[in-house]
Amino acid sequence: MKVVLAQFNATVGDLTGNAQRIAQIARSAHATGARLVVTPELALSGYPPEDLLLRPAFMSACREALLALTADLADCEGLHVVVGHPHQLGERGDVRSKSHLVQKRLNAASVLTGGKVLATYSKRELPNYQVFDERRYFTSGRDEGQAAVVFAVDGVRVGLLICEDAWFDEPARLARDAGAQLLCVLNASPFHIEKADEREARMAARARASGLPLLYAHLVGGQDEVVFDGASFALDAQGQVRARALSFAEDSLQLDVDAGGVPSGRIEPLPSAEAQVWQALVTGVRDYLGKNGFPGAIIGLSGGMDSALVLALAVDALGADRVRTVMMPSPYTADISWIDARDMAGRVGVRYDELAIAPMFDAFRETLAPQFAGLADDATEENLQARIRGTLLMALSNKSGWIVLTTGNKSEMATGYCTLYGDMAGGFAVIKDVAKTLVYRLAEWRNQQPTLRADGTVRAVIPERIITRAPSAELRPDQTDQDSLPPYEVLDGILARYMEEDQGIEDIVAAGYARADVERVTRLIKLNEYKRRQAPVGIRITHRAFGRDWRYPITSKFRA
Repeated sequence: MKVVLAQFNATVGDLTGNAQRIAQIARSAHATGARLVVTPELALSGYPPEDLLLRPAFMSACREALLALTADLADCEGLHVVVGHPHQLGERGDVRSKSHLVQKRLNAASVLTGGKVLATYSKRELPNYQVFDERRYFTSGRDEGQAAVVFAVDGVRVGLLICEDAWFDEPARLARDAGAQLLCVLNASPFHIEKADEREARMAARARASGLPLLYAHLVGGQDEVVFDGASFALDAQGQVRARALSFAEDSLQLDVDAGGVPSGRIEPLPSAEAQVWQALVTGVRDYLGKNGFPGAIIGLSGGMDSALVLALAVDALGADRVRTVMMPSPYTADISWIDARDMAGRVGVRYDELAIAPMFDAFRETLAPQFAGLADDATEENLQARIRGTLLMALSNKSGWIVLTTGNKSEMATGYCTLYGDMAGGFAVIKDVAKTLVYRLAEWRNQQPTLRADGTVRAVIPERIITRAPSAELRPDQTDQDSLPPYEVLDGILARYMEEDQGIEDIVAAGYARADVERVTRLIKLNEYKRRQAPVGIRITHRAFGRDWRYPITSKFRA
């Protein structure tokens, strides 16, 4: 039996486009002799559809799209297409009484063949952690009394599971007991660092525990803050990888499955950790702009590390012709910042403009002078500079329709080393989940990748001095980040333990961090929750980001 795992980039809510893409892949697979095509989780609607699922019109449209797709593929004789989709039980509720909010919805997978829906499986295990909210929307197939769904293709009995089902014993056991010789798992598993290795390890354990080979069809692409990395794969019953698709790219992985259900196919390598993060960030930028219709991106370029990294990512994602940069020097901007900003823009070939903010800064100070009489300069004057820059960038965005990419990293977002309506102003926060130490690792990694210039020479993308120079906001004379923050190695270590691993203050101190540093950093994290609530959405690359999976109260007295 020939099988195709349809790893494609679905767009949430684009039911027609997603259905057309599934049909295209299915027809192409059928032409090569495939008898089974497996799509990712909720492939028809895109994942995650979130509160669209609460709208009766959306659920009705999903049903109509599935029926249309079923009819469209009726002429593909002998082909079975497994499609992930939301499914609603019963009639639509009365909107006036809000009963539609309690209608039973299922995260489903239907088997389409011969112009009919052969069977429909409903997800049993509904994740409700990290970025997942599935119990808000779906009823478990277990609660509906559904047994396993097993169907035969060319003599091979195939059992269906959906994503989280495969992380638990029961769903696979039920499929095996119902006669399955092969498990097919539909997935939409958001990327984070080390997730690909974890995913394969857990699925290998499931294959061994069930004694069945396992096919894993995974989504790819960016959806708001989450990114799906693809890398669909096939395992034998011993948990060995027998095939793997490309990472961070659409790919139809073709498999040959023997009579016992054992798969084989090409095996693409998994990228290095830094390469995976880079590709995740590039994918997130490309799809956020592409799926939302932004023609290009604007970046405030400072001559520093963060804006240089965001620029390099944006150019890799969009191309130089869709990225422009603006340098906005203040009275405290060092000459080398001008030089390095121009150098960086020139290396990647983007438009570069300079808009001096000193006249506007002087005007603000003059206007406020009577109000500030007798008061010393402080963060107020620093923030004025950042907010002038934010205003200029947003004006350019409004006029052109291009989106502003903000350049703040996770370390800054955690500690509030950023200015509301200033450097936080923008539409998409590219490195919001990238700690400062990882920023440097990514810069070094990108500079190791060959970059061929138009003149035939190879040159590092990011100037070396930007990487080696001490980071500074340049909002007052001789300022460096470490005037206000612990060294980034210390800060990021505390941040990872406290924010990502939920360790308490005493645990972090016991791990060897100075109490003063721990209390300072954790205090800053708490104090700046109000800023993060107003920050633009950004790409998630760790297992816990400041976004959907961080929901702390702004008003709280708890500290530990």
